[in-house]
Amino acid sequence: MKNMIFIFACGILLMTCQQKTSITPVAEESMVYIPGGKFKMGGKSEQAAADEYPRVEVSVSPFLMDEHEVTNRQFKAFVDATGYITVAERPIDWEVLKQQLPPDTPKPDSTLLQPGSLVFQFTKSQVNLQDYAQWWNWTPYANWKQPNGIGSGIEDKMEHPVVHIAWEDANAYAQWAGKRLPTEAEWEWAAMGGKNDPNYPWGNQSTSEAHTLANFWQGAFPHLNTKEDGYETTAPVKSFPPNGYGLYDMAGNVWEWCSDKYHYETYRILNAQKTIRNPRGLDTSFDPMEPTIPKRTIRGGSFLCHDSYCSGYRVSRRMKSSEDSSFNHTGFRCVKNIEQ
Repeated sequence: MKNMIFIFACGILLMTCQQKTSITPVAEESMVYIPGGKFKMGGKSEQAAADEYPRVEVSVSPFLMDEHEVTNRQFKAFVDATGYITVAERPIDWEVLKQQLPPDTPKPDSTLLQPGSLVFQFTKSQVNLQDYAQWWNWTPYANWKQPNGIGSGIEDKMEHPVVHIAWEDANAYAQWAGKRLPTEAEWEWAAMGGKNDPNYPWGNQSTSEAHTLANFWQGAFPHLNTKEDGYETTAPVKSFPPNGYGLYDMAGNVWEWCSDKYHYETYRILNAQKTIRNPRGLDTSFDPMEPTIPKRTIRGGSFLCHDSYCSGYRVSRRMKSSEDSSFNHTGFRCVKNIEQ
């Protein structure tokens, strides 16, 4: 059962109920023009992970990007208009779920098969940072409307980024809004904000001096948060300075879904080509840690990121999650093509 709880803590939850939503174009309010350009995509510091190499030269065309992460208010408008039900709100079908799991995995307790999502919980002391299950708690009925489970709400957080969003949810919203999710290349280029190969959206100032620039963990993760940035969890969008393109929270606050399928060797495979124009990832997903689970990329880090285990606020940092996973530190923003 411990292994099963760990699997759930990693967010490997396959839900039922595929939903269709109509595409309803909306106004391009709060979108920022991102000029096209060429850059080296990938790791640029000693903190870089193996899947950030080798660096690849890519070019992207101009596009529009939401200036901030999609808020609870914006997501509520989508739900009110369409009746959409998020992945975290749907029942779990064990017969479908077990097809993704190792053979002979025991069926979990019925409480773990209720609709819900993963919520961060402080540990009592320092723990093994490789054991993510120690700070993720599967919480029945946690979802975008009840971010901490039954009894919680978002009435005072309408301008905070929406959380407990699975890739399917983000993609559905984007289609309804007449937009789409950004590619990894677009996201990384936009995060750089026009600067010359910076480590972070704000530049190269160290994270120890950057608590006024983004919402991320200060203190000792995962048991002590000194909240030097003023927030224990999410912050209202636009609480910190924008980057050079006028984009807010490209570092920290919440992880953001991209359109690309995650593949551990994406850059090695792309590197066989010359400059790649508008790359959209590979056709298949592969994570050597969980090779049977299809995944998508997430970017930008969250309020939980700390250099001791996760430098997610770096512009080149790649993270991944199964399409049906949701957490209270994961959201998204959208982009839109520029009409030619």
